[in-house]
Amino acid sequence: MNEKTTRRRHFEDEIPEDVRHHFREAREELRESMKAFLPPGFIEHRRNARREMLLAWRSLIDSALERMDQKKEEEGTV
Repeated sequence: MNEKTTRRRHFEDEIPEDVRHHFREAREELRESMKAFLPPGFIEHRRNARREMLLAWRSLIDSALERMDQKKEEEGTV
């Protein structure tokens, strides 16, 4: 079990479920209020920008994997 998982379980043991529920509800209400405050175009643009960033990371990872495979082929270890 990694450190993050261990901390999360400890966190869940320390904070009662009803408190965590209220935090989740408050977070959702904050998100909804931000949607009302910001123009719809901003929300759509932010979503598109996030998608493009994820696609950029995917491209970077794919490129790194291809280089690894090429190196294996050149070394004859495939």
